Amino acid sequence: MTQPAHAERAHALLGASKADQWINCPPSARLQESIHDKRSEFADEGTAAHELSELILRRRLTPCNAAERKRLDKAVEDFKKNNSYYGPEMEDAVAAYVEAVEEHFMAAKARSSDAVILLEERLDFTEWVPDGYGTGDVVLISDGVLEVIDLKYGKGVPVSAIGNPQLRLYGLGAWSNWNYLYSINEVSMTIVQPRLDSVSTDTLPLGELIEWAEVVVKPAAALADAGEGGFLPGSHCRWCKVKGNCRARADENMKALAYEFQDPALLSMDEIGSVLFVAEQLKVWAKDVEEYAFGQAKAGARIPSWKLVEGRSNRSITDKAAARKALESAELEAEKYLKPQELLGIGDLEKKIGKKELASLLDGLIVKPPGKPVLVPETDKRPELNSVDQDFAGEEFEV
Repeated sequence: MTQPAHAERAHALLGASKADQWINCPPSARLQESIHDKRSEFADEGTAAHELSELILRRRLTPCNAAERKRLDKAVEDFKKNNSYYGPEMEDAVAAYVEAVEEHFMAAKARSSDAVILLEERLDFTEWVPDGYGTGDVVLISDGVLEVIDLKYGKGVPVSAIGNPQLRLYGLGAWSNWNYLYSINEVSMTIVQPRLDSVSTDTLPLGELIEWAEVVVKPAAALADAGEGGFLPGSHCRWCKVKGNCRARADENMKALAYEFQDPALLSMDEIGSVLFVAEQLKVWAKDVEEYAFGQAKAGARIPSWKLVEGRSNRSITDKAAARKALESAELEAEKYLKPQELLGIGDLEKKIGKKELASLLDGLIVKPPGKPVLVPETDKRPELNSVDQDFAGEEFEV
């Protein structure tokens, strides 16, 4: 059966990709139900990367006759010629993802010569979630081990497979689909995020995964489907469609504003540490509220005490060729109106020349200097710098 194109696939109310939301905040699912999803350029770019990855993986790792190989080769070439998102960065990222999948598949074949690989498989986990389904990028089955591998093309937010509810639901769906045919004892879940050079894997015994589904997922899904349960703000609010005007989130952040300090006139270091977390939380919330209010005002809603006005703008030349001709006709010195030639930035050079070719051409000429010191929570994985004043002389700190 032919799978629908990536961008055309429907999304379930309680889909796996939103699991972190509806498990932690069940009524948020129905609250967002009538709000249309807004496609972003980043989402479309990710969809394109998935499409190219699927074509290449089908050509390399699945049984193909001569006609199918020819069709897939043509599809890859057509994609590269016609998809506006394709370029050196996508080529490198998809290659890294494909390589990771190939490594996992070879490991599966080493365990069992008849290892199975499934691409873009519809995964049904309705045993625990009403109308619950998703699409698994890659499913591998070999010698009692079931693996699901998911491509995350974005580079703005790191995503880990450890404890990831989306990947766990995919694992449950894959097991539900294939346990009648294969004996599965262990489920391995991997996220490949190539543009962040990140590959993470979480592995659970099947019994532990099913226990999580019965104890955590099933009750939350029943509440979410009924539109019941309590609203609970948290990190899962990041992708919520009502994050800008959610009352529960507002109440939670207003509690943060009421932080009680001790009596002395100056804050202690312990209090400063707490305030930094509160400030970060409030900055994110304030930005979400501002974006929601701006969208409502643009749509014609009246927000008391606020109004839309024309923002500041910079002057621009409408026809640069005509402007250059006029300045040349005035016989002015070229340096008075033309910029000297200068190298493009590294990112633009990689797009035009290719990442690997540029690295070869400029071998030894590209360096990555140390970043400016930045204050982050101690849970950050980067090593701590030596906090001695002279080490940071002349540095500007980022927060």
